[in-house]
Amino acid sequence: MFSGFMANTWAVATIVAVVAGVVGFFVVLRGAAFVADAVPQGAFAGAAGASLLGINTLIGLGVASLAGALGIGWLGRRGRRDVATALTLVVMLGLGSLFLSFSVEYAPEIESLLFGEVLGVSANEIAPIAVLGALCIAALLVLYRPLLLASVMPELAEARGVRSRRMETYFLVIVALATSMTLPVVGALLIFSLMIGPPAAARSFTDQPMPAMALSVVIAVGVVWAAIAASYDTNWPVGFFVGIIGAGCYGAGRSWTAWRRTRIRRAGTWREAGAPGPEPANVRL
Repeated sequence: MFSGFMANTWAVATIVAVVAGVVGFFVVLRGAAFVADAVPQGAFAGAAGASLLGINTLIGLGVASLAGALGIGWLGRRGRRDVATALTLVVMLGLGSLFLSFSVEYAPEIESLLFGEVLGVSANEIAPIAVLGALCIAALLVLYRPLLLASVMPELAEARGVRSRRMETYFLVIVALATSMTLPVVGALLIFSLMIGPPAAARSFTDQPMPAMALSVVIAVGVVWAAIAASYDTNWPVGFFVGIIGAGCYGAGRSWTAWRRTRIRRAGTWREAGAPGPEPANVRL
């Protein structure tokens, strides 16, 4: 399980999980789950077009990801962001369908962009993915404070000179960059679950930004590792386990939140009644 081609799988999957955990934290914080779903699925059109032209599908993937992200940002300034996202996704999927209709056969490499090919990663793919992942994380570290402020308190951010629209554009470009590096490994239908499930679960366990981001990375890595191990033993698709385990982590986080709120309410009821109850000081809201 840890030798031969599987060594590449573990290395690339870990890089993808770290990037998905970091970028996904801001996706969840900004309520941009629809964007995280639309950009990778829309990028599929670029891969289909590149395959039709006979060029590297990764080039088309990167161009389409960036074009889709910028299109969402531009249309979102002139209307509702969810409508802009939906329109961009519809246009990109329509183009992808058109490009595929011109193809003589359905290229397997395009299909892998939908469902991923984490168990078929070659050694020469590790370096480009690692470089793109490092660029994503470096960009988020540079923009961390203004992006966090614009995500949580946009009015205060504007008052302090942080341009919310500019931050939105930067954020969408980072999502596009993350999509370009993770799509060939995890797939358009799976990167969404990896960018949403672990970060949403992490936010259920802590409301502090840096601990939540770190926990998001830990959960994402754990989900990917568990999915690979389960897929190796059962020969079932990795995507199935990524989706199921990610959803389970989110369910555990919501259960923890519900239990914590119930405990706090009970503690408040006991104090009002003058009865001794659990000390709420250790419960962080």
